[in-house]
Amino acid sequence: MSLSVDEKYELITRSLQEVLGGPALKEILKERNLNLYWGTAPTGRPHCGYFVPMMKLADFLKADVHVKVLLADVHAFLDNMKAPMELVQYRVRYYEAVVKAILVSLNVPIEKLKFVIGSSYQLSKEYTLDNFRLTAITTEHDARRAGAEVVKQVSSPLLSGLLYPGMQALDEQYLEVDAQFGGVDQRKIFVMAEKVLPALGYKKRVHLMNPMVPSLAGGKMSASAAANAKIDLLDEPNVVKKKIRSAFCEPGVVEENGCLAFLKFVSFPAMALRNVDEFVINRPEKFGGKIVYKTYEELENDYRENKLSPQDLKLGLEDSINWLLAPIQEYLKGLPDFVELIDLAYPDPTKKPKKDKKQKKQKTPKTEAAAAKAAAAKAAKAKQASVEQVTKEVANAQI
Repeated sequence: MSLSVDEKYELITRSLQEVLGGPALKEILKERNLNLYWGTAPTGRPHCGYFVPMMKLADFLKADVHVKVLLADVHAFLDNMKAPMELVQYRVRYYEAVVKAILVSLNVPIEKLKFVIGSSYQLSKEYTLDNFRLTAITTEHDARRAGAEVVKQVSSPLLSGLLYPGMQALDEQYLEVDAQFGGVDQRKIFVMAEKVLPALGYKKRVHLMNPMVPSLAGGKMSASAAANAKIDLLDEPNVVKKKIRSAFCEPGVVEENGCLAFLKFVSFPAMALRNVDEFVINRPEKFGGKIVYKTYEELENDYRENKLSPQDLKLGLEDSINWLLAPIQEYLKGLPDFVELIDLAYPDPTKKPKKDKKQKKQKTPKTEAAAAKAAAAKAAKAKQASVEQVTKEVANAQI
């Protein structure tokens, strides 16, 4: 069934924190379907926070949006070298596999998704010249300010981090899209893009921003967060349990509550995509038995009024996350050479490289001199033994 312009607009913008260019978005939808891109830099291992943008990609695809997923390998390197170039190629493959696994687990068709690797066009002559043109109209202050919430901040920033925001703006032109989607932490980059692209003779794009889900310890859930503050997509159930049990979850407080935020932006929308009607907290009978919620609003109200304890909330969240992760892990582990890919993309720094047993140790000058001395001594000893033997034989003959 074909959706109306208003229905598409509602699907595209629902649950977003902010939309820059809403009227322009509606005008585009009156003429044709939207072209949009979402980019991710393949740095640290993807975590459960990636479910949030994936939920929106599901909405976009349902609204007939043409979605491109940018695997920004050059950006990953530019961001304070979080991803060394020799590892980026493997991390690109890992990220693509993870994005597909999440969407497939949510019953989202991925046939219309297009994956683009940043270096496939960002190293071209045309892009490079535009990048130079952009740097000629952008101050160091503006570049640094634009990337303040995205690029890793240090006291003495590298020039690479200053290139990052401008390149993200140029991507909108070179990917030939009408809109860019990202977290609200990228707002300053989006505002910069709306300023610099027209200055280069290109059109201004629409920008769609998702809210940032707090981590289990508070603050943004990111790939660089502490291990216990995020849940890796490959975490086993016992690891998930341990992390959820240690999560910060103040009784009756809804704001900046990472546990509630995950349920709101991931668990309940995922239930809708998987055609599940109830959120069940399997509380033991001795503590009152299971609790069932039809909507997130009911759960949040009970928590705010202290009718639902943090312990029970965590119990439900733990089951929900393991329920979400199970098909993703099954999908990923079913891919050929996936275990090897993880080792290549994220090598264990504590493991020493294996020595080649066939490789012979090179002798140092010291060991060579010692060997020569030993050989000479052995030869002298053999010579002495030979002389003694001849002398003995002559003496026997005389007798």
